[in-house]
Amino acid sequence: MKEPNVSEPKANHAFSRKVYKQTGEAELAMHICAPKTPAAPSPAIVFFFGGGWTGGAPDQFFEHCAYFASRGLVAISAEYRVKSRHGATPYECVKDGKSALRWVRAHAAELGIDPHRIAAGGGSAGGHVAACTATINGFEEEDEDLTVSSKPNALVLFNPVIDTTPTGWLPGAKVLGDRAEDLSPAHHVVSGIPPCIIFHGTADKGVPFENVARFCRLMTDAGNTCELVGFEGAGHGFFNHVSRRPDNDPNAYTETVRAADRFLAKLSFLEGDPTL
Repeated sequence: MKEPNVSEPKANHAFSRKVYKQTGEAELAMHICAPKTPAAPSPAIVFFFGGGWTGGAPDQFFEHCAYFASRGLVAISAEYRVKSRHGATPYECVKDGKSALRWVRAHAAELGIDPHRIAAGGGSAGGHVAACTATINGFEEEDEDLTVSSKPNALVLFNPVIDTTPTGWLPGAKVLGDRAEDLSPAHHVVSGIPPCIIFHGTADKGVPFENVARFCRLMTDAGNTCELVGFEGAGHGFFNHVSRRPDNDPNAYTETVRAADRFLAKLSFLEGDPTL
C-alpha cells in the first residue's frame, strides 16, 4: 500500500526521496532535506511522525526539516508502517524506526553525514518510536547488518509516548497488553542513553505530563542528560507548525525549534544561534 501524498513546505529547500526498507506491506522511504552548503560531513536528524501508531504522515515534520537543513543538518522525515495503512503493530513501528537509523548510518558517506552525529526526533507516537531506538534493546530486523548501530546520538522529542503501561498512555497499554513494558522507554532507563530534550504541554490529556517528568528524573538519576521544557496549559500536539494545525499558537513551534536548536548546538551538532 502506498503512503499518502505529502506536500513540501513553502521553503527554499528541496526534498529527495530514498527508499530505505522494503517490507511485505510497504516500500518505506526517507524524505531528505539537505543543506544548501553542507559541511563535510554534516550532522543529521531523523524525525518520526505522530498518529497513535495508527495514522499520520511524514509531512508533519517538513517545516522542521527545512529549518534544520538551513542550519546545516541533513534533516530527514521517515515513513514507517502504521495500523491503518499496513496493519502494523507498535512492534513494527519500532522495528522500522531502528531500520531507518541504521540505514542512515550505513549510508552516511553517500549522504554526506557524520555517523557519530545522528539525532532521532518525533512527536507523540513518533516520539515513542524515536525514544525506543535509544532505550529499547531488540526489535531489530534480523536480515539487516546488525553490526551497524540503530541507536541515535541525541533525542529531540515532542509530547512523546514514554510509558506504555497502565500508569502511562492507556491506549498503548491496551494495545500491548501483557507486553506493555517491552516497549516502554520509562521502564528501560539505564546509564548511557544519549542526551535528550523533551517538549511537553502541562495540560496534555493524551500523554500525561507526569510521564515525561518521571522519565527525565530516571534519566538524570542514571547519569544521563535529559532536559524537559514544559509549556504551561498546552495540550497534545501544541508544537506542530500552524500549516499542520491552524489552531495552534505559532509561537509554540518557534519556541520549541529554537530550544531544540540550542540543545543540539550544545552537543556540537550546530554552531551559532538559532535563525528562526
